Amino acid sequence: MKNKIKVFRAMHDMTQEDLAVAIGVTRQTILAIEKGKYVPSLDLAFKISRHFHVNIEEVFAYGEETRTIDID
Repeated sequence: MKNKIKVFRAMHDMTQEDLAVAIGVTRQTILAIEKGKYVPSLDLAFKISRHFHVNIEEVFAYGEETRTIDID
């Protein structure tokens, strides 16, 4: 699952630790999600998106949604 957590953290001048504390997980969890090594639960994904006041789809993209298709 692709995500834009790092982008949103940068926009809000937050470290991985800052975000982890804000949503109640470890910094290692944030690191693993950012690197795509861990897929967050739906609950955790919503916590992250709510923290940044955006829709979950703005932070996370799954499967087919990550591809672009050109139609002539």
